[in-house]
Amino acid sequence: MPAQQIKTFELPNGLTLVVERMPEVRSAAFSLLIPAGNVYDPPGQEGCAAVLSDLITRGAGERDSKQLAFDLDNLGLQRNETVSSSHIGLGGATVADRLPEVLRIYADIVLRPVLPENQFDAARAGVEQALRSIEDEPRQKAMLELRRRCYPHPWGLPSDGSMEGLAQLTAQTVHEHYQQCFRPDASILGIAGNVDFDEIHHLVKECFNGWACRPEPVYETGECGPQTDHLEHDSTQTHIGVAYESVPYCDEWYYHAWAAANILGGGMSSRLFSEVREKRGLCYSVYASLSALRDQGRVLCYAGSTNDRAQETLDVLLSELQRLGEGISDEELDRCKAGAKSSLIMQQESSSSRASALARDWYYLGRVTTLDEVHQKVDRLTVPGILEYVEKHPAENFTVLTLGPHPLEVNHGVL
Repeated sequence: MPAQQIKTFELPNGLTLVVERMPEVRSAAFSLLIPAGNVYDPPGQEGCAAVLSDLITRGAGERDSKQLAFDLDNLGLQRNETVSSSHIGLGGATVADRLPEVLRIYADIVLRPVLPENQFDAARAGVEQALRSIEDEPRQKAMLELRRRCYPHPWGLPSDGSMEGLAQLTAQTVHEHYQQCFRPDASILGIAGNVDFDEIHHLVKECFNGWACRPEPVYETGECGPQTDHLEHDSTQTHIGVAYESVPYCDEWYYHAWAAANILGGGMSSRLFSEVREKRGLCYSVYASLSALRDQGRVLCYAGSTNDRAQETLDVLLSELQRLGEGISDEELDRCKAGAKSSLIMQQESSSSRASALARDWYYLGRVTTLDEVHQKVDRLTVPGILEYVEKHPAENFTVLTLGPHPLEVNHGVL
């Protein structure tokens, strides 16, 4: 792969700026991670970060909500706001020569938001609608509830909070969340595209140097949820979620963990799809994926089955997870590598993907992983290496969540 041009700067207030110059593209993108995610939601008012991520774009500086949206649309910005356990993310992409004006507007959004109280109810209603929509998507609900149980509190909480928490939430609480959590010294700004390093550094200093530092907020921690749980749902289908421990993003075994999860459940050629659906016809959907946080990780698995075959589906699913250590074929690894290399090529051509990766890598690793480095790590994966990882981190101590008319029996031992 062509050598990447990446530079890192730190502003006097602690804001980290990571820039990748991509002279072959005409676009530029940014990804700003602010340490204001839902782990900082006040207990009993879950959903605070989600409402703030909406409300913060409803006016900034001298612009009201309508003018702000109008100006960003006129700049051709394709924007997004996200909430994760650790961050509120603000991002977007546009033509490269429009990025300076976009960043000036976002400096107003971050440093001088209006947070209009008369639009608080509308912002909260939007989050409520998102939560209600999950009730119509039992697969999504099952996996959200699985995360809540397999990660220690508050790292597994849904980003949109809860209906009960939103009902107790006030505009004042959201304002306090902004005041406490929006701070530059733990924020990361990734910028990628056809940009000049020195010009972007100067521009970001001009826009964000006035962002004042604040003390790091605290949050309450707790244990994981129940290892086995069932949510009653009147349906002809049973949704099964299974999780077990893996490694975090920074771990030396991360790429082995990713490959193992991909071989298990990453697509229609995966082990689970072939063994559970194709050969036995037990379910209509099955997959597994690696969920890696900064200091912990889980493999998350899903299977959706008819009620009369749900117990057998769960039994076979757990058996296949434990059987991975018995052997992996070269063909399975080759398929895994091919998919990874295709993703790398697409990342290389997308300023949005690169901006997000810059910010994400800096948060997880304190450095940027180049595409060439990722390519080499994927290329060096071997069957013996993955099997060694599986031996060190076997599929065991499962967290199992089922959603359907009847609970299932779970054998947590070796099947």
